[in-house]
Amino acid sequence: MRILKSHPLLKLINAYMIDSPQPTNISYLWNFGSLLGFCLVIQIITGVTLAMHYNPSVLEAFNSVEHIMRDVNNGWLIRYLHSNTASFFFFLVYLHMGRGIYYGSYRAPRTLVWTLGTVIFLLMIVTAFLGYVLPYGQMSLWGATVITNLMSAIPWIGQDIVEFLWGGFSVNNATLNRFFALHYVLPFILAALVIMHLIALHDSAGSGNPLGISANGDRLAFAPYYLFKDLITIFLFIIVLSIFVFFMPNALGDSENYVMANPMQTPPAIVPEWYLLPFYAILRSIPNKLLGVIAMLSAILMLLVLPFTDLSRSRGIQFRPLSKIAFYVFVANFLILMVLGAKHVESPYIEFGQISTVIYFGHFLIIMPLISLIENSLIELGTSVNATSYTYPTIYIKTPNNKRLFSTSSRKSADEGLTVENVLDGQDPSSNDTDEALSIKKGFLNLHKANIESLQEKLESVKSESRAVKIGLVQGLTEGDSKYPQTITRSNVSEILKLLSADQKDAINNIDNRLLFIDNQQRLRESYNYKK
Repeated sequence: MRILKSHPLLKLINAYMIDSPQPTNISYLWNFGSLLGFCLVIQIITGVTLAMHYNPSVLEAFNSVEHIMRDVNNGWLIRYLHSNTASFFFFLVYLHMGRGIYYGSYRAPRTLVWTLGTVIFLLMIVTAFLGYVLPYGQMSLWGATVITNLMSAIPWIGQDIVEFLWGGFSVNNATLNRFFALHYVLPFILAALVIMHLIALHDSAGSGNPLGISANGDRLAFAPYYLFKDLITIFLFIIVLSIFVFFMPNALGDSENYVMANPMQTPPAIVPEWYLLPFYAILRSIPNKLLGVIAMLSAILMLLVLPFTDLSRSRGIQFRPLSKIAFYVFVANFLILMVLGAKHVESPYIEFGQISTVIYFGHFLIIMPLISLIENSLIELGTSVNATSYTYPTIYIKTPNNKRLFSTSSRKSADEGLTVENVLDGQDPSSNDTDEALSIKKGFLNLHKANIESLQEKLESVKSESRAVKIGLVQGLTEGDSKYPQTITRSNVSEILKLLSADQKDAINNIDNRLLFIDNQQRLRESYNYKK
């Protein structure tokens, strides 16, 4: 399989799909990315096939869709796959973004990844709207008329832009032709943006994890572990999609679109597809047309302010109860907006829509930064009252000829010394380390582990002795470190005892994990050298 690592194109696929290191503790919530890629492939394949039989003409568009459904071999299957996968595409995107918000995936160093994701989402909305117009049913015609008319809210040039989009003075043949051309081209631009999204992810810090901490010290190759994990959710997705396609293909669509477009008859309620209803509700909740359009666009772009309004010191909200409550309120409010978007513009839906819109924007601009500051203050208060974190002594180790002990990610050299904090924070072993550096790190960890275990045994053996004896034992192992005073006082006796009793077992477990990682790394390196 050397060609996978030597061929200029295959080595890129190998780097992203086979050898890509992923955190060991990521859950199934990280599978939405692969599912979205699978959806995009389905949409491109079915879309190109449908385009072979579609006629972008006001007179023939509706009939050509019926021709696909009735006369083309398996045309009904291709069309239903295309329309239902579009709904699943947006459903999975909302889950993907929700997971990103919950676990703080928008924070540095993944801000570029989040920004590209927001651009992809915006382009998806445009592509979906253009595709919804193409069957040219009642909802297609009037949806296109209403949405394109929003451009007329732009001062001075708005009406000119609308007529430019239409190619005339109403939705006509020219409109359908240019919408079809754009709908055909945009998915390929979307695919290019998805590749950029992946490159930005892998070149920044890789995938995050549910703990919100660095996972550099505990990773697995993408294949076969996560490749098969992704296949599980892909097969489940295929089963659910098949149920919709074969048993209820029109459940997610609008029955009005099975009526041929008639410019002389307006449908009772003009609404977009379900996945765009929240933004449509925001648009309708503001009486002023221009402000409504700005609010609708801002509701999407508001995702870009998340890296700046989240002022929390920890990544994600999994350990922040107040932020969790705010997040679930935001999700509930988003679902309420989705329901309101399908209602008629009448009281009390107008008032509910305005309240939900205020809550939507307030979450990003007011609630999130305010709760972050409150939680930061509570953490500081709790830390000052219960300062029980054990500070490990710093042990300096140098290699002959001052060789580097750290990879470029940690920016630590041998002259600065190797500390327990660095090792336990996952900033130690990397593929760039030399065998000598790995063995030194392993020896260092073994040394520290032995010290901790010895200390535990001695403390347990002198339970009946005074605190001064116990502190003497501690000082014997940490002698020479300025953090531990040589004089035993009443205050530092109780303080050091508290620190030791809290973290001994955790320290040993962490060191065991580091040792296991180094062993695995050396084993992989030996295996690779053997294959060569």
